[in-house]
Amino acid sequence: MHAVKRIAALAVLSATAACGGGGAGTNADGTSSFTVAVIEPDITTVPILAAVDAVRQAGHKVEVVELAEPELAIEGLAKGDYAISAEATSPALIAIEQDAPIKIIADVIGNQWAIYGKPGIASCDDLSGRPFGIFSEGAVATAMAKEWVGAQCGAGKKPDYLTIGGSDVRAQALVAGEIDATPLEVSDVVALEGGTKFAQVVDFGKTLPDLHPQTVYANADFLTGHKAAAQAFVTALVREHAKINADPRHLVGLVAKYLPDEKPADVAEIAKRYVTAGLFDAGALTEQNVQGTIDFFARAGVIKPGMTARDAADLSFLKAAA
Repeated sequence: MHAVKRIAALAVLSATAACGGGGAGTNADGTSSFTVAVIEPDITTVPILAAVDAVRQAGHKVEVVELAEPELAIEGLAKGDYAISAEATSPALIAIEQDAPIKIIADVIGNQWAIYGKPGIASCDDLSGRPFGIFSEGAVATAMAKEWVGAQCGAGKKPDYLTIGGSDVRAQALVAGEIDATPLEVSDVVALEGGTKFAQVVDFGKTLPDLHPQTVYANADFLTGHKAAAQAFVTALVREHAKINADPRHLVGLVAKYLPDEKPADVAEIAKRYVTAGLFDAGALTEQNVQGTIDFFARAGVIKPGMTARDAADLSFLKAAA
């Protein structure tokens, strides 16, 4: 888990350097100026970009910066360079454990991970000794897979884990027969389905319903010093998700606007599956499932036991947006 340790080290440095501005200022008319950091935008990010535009229309000045790695966003949040970011939950929890001034405030997307296998793979025992693709030892999908293996496989039975890179690479390896199974997200599955035969072995959205791997988080000083702007953002995000759930074509339109290079046919199918599975719900976070998320990462060894939902999250903005 070298990447996890690197994030923790950055968080320690950042917490000691935190200057408490949240990347934000107050304008002469009482509106706020602040910065939102996004990590390599994808389909799950476009509702956030739409929410930013809604906040701009309300009079606030918002800059969006694109970063390559979540730890850079975490460092910027802790130092006060950025007000809001959204990506993997685990780096935020690691930083919070190191006393960084960061709070989880909304959900990005529910747990969309599932294990897919070649024909004939229907259970954990079927994977005993078989090649199983993972992104890295420290990846959240790897942690989910290993917890499932520990609970579901018979004694002494486990896959042969092979580290082979990102979801697209692993998906292609599955199709090519180089691995027997791998964790994939909805978008990866849709992109591969044309004529390809493989089956879902386990849906982590159902087996780990309280795990929220991707969340929105903010600098704590921004939340207290620019409450109206923070509320405007969270309310706008909740509304964007509601529009998507009312009509998946809304997501297709957002993708066309913010990610015009995506294939429209794939986006339409992905949108339908997100809505069918109820994955877009910014307001889904509760103290119970935030605690469930914390407990999962503690079991996985990413953070130490003992953190509470109140340590990690401020759900007051979601409650006000309801």
